Amino acid sequence: MELVSQVLGLELTSQVLAQEQVVPFAVLLLVILVVPVLFERLRLPGLVGLVFAGLVLGPSGWNLFQTQLPVIHLLSEIGLVYLMFIAGLEQDIKQFHQQKKRSLGFASLTFLIPCILAVFLGRIFNFGWNTSILMGCLFSSYTLLAYPILSRLGVTNNQAISATISANILTDISTLVVLAVCVSSLPLGFNLPNLLTLLGRIVIYAAIIVLGFEWAGQEFLRRSPENEGKQLLLVLLAIFVALLIAHYLKIEKIFGAFLAGLLINQIVDDSPIKEKLVFIGTFLFIPIFFIDIGLLVDLSAWVRSSTNVELVVLFVTGVIASKFIAALLTKLVYRYNWQEMLTVWSLSIPQVTTTLAATFIGYRTGLLSTEVMHSVVVLMLITSPLSLLLTNRFAVSLSPTFLSETVTSSLIVQKTAEKPKNFTIVVSIYNPYTQQNLIELAALLARQSQGKIIPLNIAHVAAQMDAAQLDVSLQQSERLLAKATVQSQNLGIQATPLLRIDDDFALGISRAAREQKANLIVMGWGQRHSFRARLLGNVIDSVLWAAHCPVAVTRLVESPHKIQRILVPIENLTSLSFKSVQFAQMLADANQAQVTVLHVCDRRTSYSKIDARRSQLLSLVAHLGLQNTPEIQIIAHENITQAILQAARLYDLVVLPFIRNRNIPGSLAISDVGTQLSRQLTCSIVMLGEPQHTQISLTSTKVSNTKSVV
Repeated sequence: MELVSQVLGLELTSQVLAQEQVVPFAVLLLVILVVPVLFERLRLPGLVGLVFAGLVLGPSGWNLFQTQLPVIHLLSEIGLVYLMFIAGLEQDIKQFHQQKKRSLGFASLTFLIPCILAVFLGRIFNFGWNTSILMGCLFSSYTLLAYPILSRLGVTNNQAISATISANILTDISTLVVLAVCVSSLPLGFNLPNLLTLLGRIVIYAAIIVLGFEWAGQEFLRRSPENEGKQLLLVLLAIFVALLIAHYLKIEKIFGAFLAGLLINQIVDDSPIKEKLVFIGTFLFIPIFFIDIGLLVDLSAWVRSSTNVELVVLFVTGVIASKFIAALLTKLVYRYNWQEMLTVWSLSIPQVTTTLAATFIGYRTGLLSTEVMHSVVVLMLITSPLSLLLTNRFAVSLSPTFLSETVTSSLIVQKTAEKPKNFTIVVSIYNPYTQQNLIELAALLARQSQGKIIPLNIAHVAAQMDAAQLDVSLQQSERLLAKATVQSQNLGIQATPLLRIDDDFALGISRAAREQKANLIVMGWGQRHSFRARLLGNVIDSVLWAAHCPVAVTRLVESPHKIQRILVPIENLTSLSFKSVQFAQMLADANQAQVTVLHVCDRRTSYSKIDARRSQLLSLVAHLGLQNTPEIQIIAHENITQAILQAARLYDLVVLPFIRNRNIPGSLAISDVGTQLSRQLTCSIVMLGEPQHTQISLTSTKVSNTKSVV
């Protein structure tokens, strides 16, 4: 009876979920929120947890969800499109142009060898040519799940790694073109006229997207250059217009979404709009697509069929072996060493983004059988953690690429040439409780640089605000500025208070700083972890994007005059890391304090490599021409965050560069070390951000800019 009641309970729950669309959506949000976090704690990609959740909630598990549910079907379709759009949006076109020869070479090998092997396997299992060719393109693509590991180790500048990252765009495009050909030839048969017709439609589609979208985007940005909400809606509209055109021209929609992502990538570049687009897809629509993949898996049918087991074994073995052969041939052609070759191999193993999207389309159109679909899902579940494990094992043997001497010299020359005569610091005044510490910090920096400070308050004006409300806002602003002026005078620093009326805090701050020709903006800490802040951004995020000069975001737990020991954790010496060291030393000189530059490396790093890195750091820091040389400390530790937290207990202030991590579509496994530190550090924090348009790209001197995770 108890078993019967449980079964009836599940049936009733399924009926409720089918009738009430809000309930399954709420359950999906709960799964997206909880499951990836649990799997990341197990050192597994979050997307593996989402597929597993779909398996548990679907017909093979509790049977709570069916893939035919309207809400799941709709959101999964959007997630599929968004997955490929983000895949195109996140491609680094500039890096590809700089590594195009090596990228083309590796892409050709890692596409053709697995493709030929998969076609051979398909014919062995008596699949048709269309199905076998589609299986081949599934093997050929790969997803850069291990990019955060490479970034943490500082090896993304390595030529072999950089070429592998850039080759991803070629394998994705090739896979999608093959998919479009196979799907298009399904009703009419595969022949040369049909192939030429399809290629013609693809050329027409690409021309419409490139020319039309570029013109429309530029016109809209010209008319609404600062309205991020409208820009976001425009991009979302562009995605679905691209899908409609693809549907009209009978081109597979995921190919259209990927191409639209590539184009919009060139239009929005590294703007706040790009971050919001990635966030919306990565944390809502794309996870539902992965859950839907899990719902499609039928474990009972998979266990009963011996073909499934054979396919899985051959698929996994074939992908791993063919990717190894491709990496080995690449090693021989470009003379990579064994560590580089093994890292390239591990990077090209995971079959996630494009593979799952193409499998989903092939399964729905009938090109791929249930056995093939099941095998691809298992292939993804095996290759994803395997890639992370192998990359972490092999990449640690690679030497991190710091700034070259040429780049270092150019940075020093630039900094010397740009050294201002009158250093101007704009201090954003908003919170009366933090105002005193902000003014003190700015005064210390201004005294050291013989500059001045400009206390700034933005009197916010809403669209429906009447005169009385405006007067109250202005009076509050004037009181804060008068208090800031007195505080500055007490510290012996010249202060020029500035009151600005604006309808946008962030734009008001950035505009005022530009008008005053400021060299630094100092701001107080803001809430960065709420859902609203992650989705829409906050004032700090907007200022960091719009400012023309560096921005110091501070959380000061005590008076800056009491700061005696300053810690600057760096992962790789980028241009922004130079700024952080200079900022810290400037403050230290004003306070007679000591600066320590901390570098955390993997605990498996040999003593000889640690000594070599210490010598590199000492040499590079010496080039900064500081009055007092910072102390260099290197810690070998398996967890960067914990190493910095342990070291920070002895310091009064931690200076962190504000770095945005590259996001891998659908991975949900990338942790922001800076965010973790800001939550757990108990001492004072300064997070230093550099204006986006002035960040020095090291690729211009044959050394790509490394994205630090600190």
